[in-house]
Amino acid sequence: MSPRRKVIQHVREKFTCRDCEKISQAPAPFHVIARGWAGPSLLAMILFEKYGQHQPLNRQAERYAREGVPLSLSTLADQVGACCAVLSPLIERIEAHVFAAQRLHGDDTTVPVLARGKTDLGRCWVYVRDDRPFSGPAPPAAMFYYSRDRSGAHPVRHLADYAGILQADAYSGYNKLYEADRRPGPIIEAGCWVHARRPFFVLADIATNARRKAEGKTAGVISPLALEAVRRIDALFEIERSINGQSIERRQQARQELSAPLIADLEGWLHEHRPKLSRGNDLARAMDYVLKRWPAFTRFLDDGRVCLSNNAAERALRGIALGRKSWLFAGSDRGGQRAAALYSLIVTAKMNDIDPQAWLADVLARIAEHPARDIDALLPWNWQPPAASRSQAA
Repeated sequence: MSPRRKVIQHVREKFTCRDCEKISQAPAPFHVIARGWAGPSLLAMILFEKYGQHQPLNRQAERYAREGVPLSLSTLADQVGACCAVLSPLIERIEAHVFAAQRLHGDDTTVPVLARGKTDLGRCWVYVRDDRPFSGPAPPAAMFYYSRDRSGAHPVRHLADYAGILQADAYSGYNKLYEADRRPGPIIEAGCWVHARRPFFVLADIATNARRKAEGKTAGVISPLALEAVRRIDALFEIERSINGQSIERRQQARQELSAPLIADLEGWLHEHRPKLSRGNDLARAMDYVLKRWPAFTRFLDDGRVCLSNNAAERALRGIALGRKSWLFAGSDRGGQRAAALYSLIVTAKMNDIDPQAWLADVLARIAEHPARDIDALLPWNWQPPAASRSQAA
C-alpha cells in the first residue's frame, strides 16, 4: 500500500455586522514555520528520517517526488533549520538537565564536513546523563555538540560550568578539566575498562584467528598474557552485571568485597609482567595504558555512581556511526550544528522509550501555544501522547 498525503485546507469566512460595521474572522491556525505549508507530522517525519533513520534529504526529496509530492532539497533544508529554531527551548532544557548530573559519560566521533574540493574531519561530541545503573531517579538524556576539529578547547567550553565525575577515554584534551585548581570545581576522571580491555582482546581473539585460518589467511599470534588479562577484566564485568541498577551504597559495598581483591591481584600481575616486555610491544602498550591511569581505573571501587565502562556514550554515538555510511558528510558547519541539536532530541527520546517521530510531531503542533513557564512538560520524560493516540492504543 503506497503512502498517502493529506492536504488540509482551512476556510476562514468573514462576517460583517451591519449595526457596528465591523468585520470578524476566525484566527488563522498556527503554522510550525511562518507562512509554511508543511504540517507538524510531515516535518517530524522529515526530521526523524534524516537523523533517526539516516536518510539524507536528497533521498527523501526523490522519494517524495515519486509519490507525487515535489519538494526541493533547499526547501527541505530550510524546514530542518526552521524546526531547529522552533525546538531550541527544549534543547536548552535538555542541556541544563544533562549538566546537572553528578556523573557524565563523554565521547566523540568523526563527522566528515564538506569543504572546497575535499571533506574536513569534524567531530560530534556527546555528554550522557544516565543514572539508572545506580538506581538514580533522574531521567536519562544526551547532549550533542559539533565542532570543526578535535581541539581540547571544545570539551573545556562544553564543560565550563560543570563539576563532577566524567567517564571518558584517555583523550588528552580532557586533561585541563582534571586540574585540581579548576573553577567552578574539579572534574574527577573515571576510566573506561572497555577501552582498557580492547587492545588485550585484539591480541587474544581466538575466534578471529580461527576464521582467518579457515579463509587461508595468515593468523596472528595469540598472546597467553593477553588472554589472562581479558579473563581478569571479564571477571570484573561479571560482578558489575550482578549489581547493575542497585543503590550507590550496595554497589560500593559489593565492589569493596568482590572487585577490590581482583583489582589488587590485577595490579600486581601487571607490574610483574610489564618489565619483561619491550617498550614497543603491543602488549606492553596495552599494559601501560592501564598502569599510567590506575587511579582513574580504580575510582569505581570507592564510588557507586561510577560505571565500569563508557558504553552509555558509545551507544549514543552509534546512530552517527551508522549514518556516516548513508549521508557520507555534513554539508556545512551549520548543518553539523543542526545535526547535533536534532540528535540531542531524538537520542534523548529513545533513551526514555519514547517514539521520537510521534513526540516531535506532537511537540511541533503544540509548542507555539504552550506556556513558556511549563516548557518542561514537553520534554520526552514528561510528555504524554495525545488523547486520541492513547485511546487507540488502549
